Amino acid sequence: MNRLLIAAALAAAPLAATAQDSPAARSLAATCAACHGTDGRSATKEVIGLAGLPKEHIVSQMKAFKDGTRPATVMHQLAKGYTDQQIELLAAYFAAQR
Repeated sequence: MNRLLIAAALAAAPLAATAQDSPAARSLAATCAACHGTDGRSATKEVIGLAGLPKEHIVSQMKAFKDGTRPATVMHQLAKGYTDQQIELLAAYFAAQR
């Protein structure tokens, strides 16, 4: 019985991959680096770093930019280019950065 449980756990391990490991998430996040820094670690105080922010916060802010309820100079235009699925993936990626 124990061997069966161990085998099942090992077989399911690849399913636990995070957004941090996703090539698609890394590719999307790379587009944010010019302003928000590599992996969301901003080098300036003028632009907020995204690394380690709660996923829900990033999603809500991106959706607010996208629908125009949060004013912005550039982000409202950029956010419109992402699907909700891509926003979720980006948010999970940045939230996982520590």
